[in-house]
Amino acid sequence: MDSGAISYRRFLEGDDRSLADLIEEYRMPLQFFLFSVAGNRDIAEEATIETFVKLATKKPKYKGKASFKTWLFIIGRNTAVDMLRKHKKNKLLSLEDAGIYVTDMDDSPEDLYIKEECNHQLTASMKKLKKEYYEVLWLKYFENLNVKEIACIMHKSENNTKVLLNRAREALKVQLGKDGFDCEDK
Repeated sequence: MDSGAISYRRFLEGDDRSLADLIEEYRMPLQFFLFSVAGNRDIAEEATIETFVKLATKKPKYKGKASFKTWLFIIGRNTAVDMLRKHKKNKLLSLEDAGIYVTDMDDSPEDLYIKEECNHQLTASMKKLKKEYYEVLWLKYFENLNVKEIACIMHKSENNTKVLLNRAREALKVQLGKDGFDCEDK
């Protein structure tokens, strides 16, 4: 059982501090993921808050069929989709707009600069992809989820998710080529 599941179980047993631990651990990853779903910072933030409110008030049953993070992301995604229906906004937000950059703390300043430039190019190319491609790539490479977890979150079969992931990779490769992406070795 993962730490999220343990904390949630403790919360259900009356330990309110465990809910605070869950929020601290999962708030930012969930909110960043919901940026890719909602395409709007306000809706993503609101959906993140609403997801934790649902945990606190409705106390849905976690059955352990998926990891706690996957289960939480499903709740968050459904919440964001419901909010989008209400707001009728379908604009995509890029990772760059969200201020998300992948770096390694052991890198030199020059390496960090090069990686930051590559991240700018990568996120600019990613935001040109179909929303579904952006979402599956986000879950795979930024949230490090496996295909089964992604399928669960996106309400697709594992085979459909594998196909979608392959198509998203190919679309990104084509888009990167069109955009002159040259950071492959960095």
